[in-house]
Amino acid sequence: MADQHAGADAPRSFLFLNASSRADGNSEQLARLAAGASLPAGAQQRWLRLREHPLPPFEDLRHTGDGRYPEPVGHERTLLEATLAATDLVFVAPLYWYSLPTSAKLYLDHWSAWLRLPGADFRARMRGGTIWGVTALATEVDKAEPLIGTLRLTAEYLGMRWGGALLGNGTRPGDVLRDERALIAAKSFFTD
Repeated sequence: MADQHAGADAPRSFLFLNASSRADGNSEQLARLAAGASLPAGAQQRWLRLREHPLPPFEDLRHTGDGRYPEPVGHERTLLEATLAATDLVFVAPLYWYSLPTSAKLYLDHWSAWLRLPGADFRARMRGGTIWGVTALATEVDKAEPLIGTLRLTAEYLGMRWGGALLGNGTRPGDVLRDERALIAAKSFFTD
């Protein structure tokens, strides 16, 4: 990711991975507000809705046959290439049962295969990038710790930077736009 691009002056590339099951949900609204207000100058952005790029169930092949994973195709190829092209991964993920939505967790499960994919150099290419989280929740902020911990530990495992989590309160569509604390935090969220 960051260390694989053409120098420190190259523009950053943000991949927004929308894991919501609802179009234009609170997490997405908050993420779009933050992107519009605080992305670094010249930064590129790409938005992918994970439900529009469904992945098959992950199958752990490490200890079967030759332990090799098949070359990704279809949506998996699209997500792999988009992931490797980004300097920053932003998980736009509402809090579902104290953790990531299924589509985001499945996407991360597929990283296990990508780490072992010949020629992908996944670990090396991810090193130096940044993982961020944007989530809406309808409960106390501390209940988001499992979601935040998953993303932070994933970043740590791959030698990536943890950019932090932007949390907003909202249940019904548009509720997050009334969360003054979240709106203020969004204005500077992506600034380093």
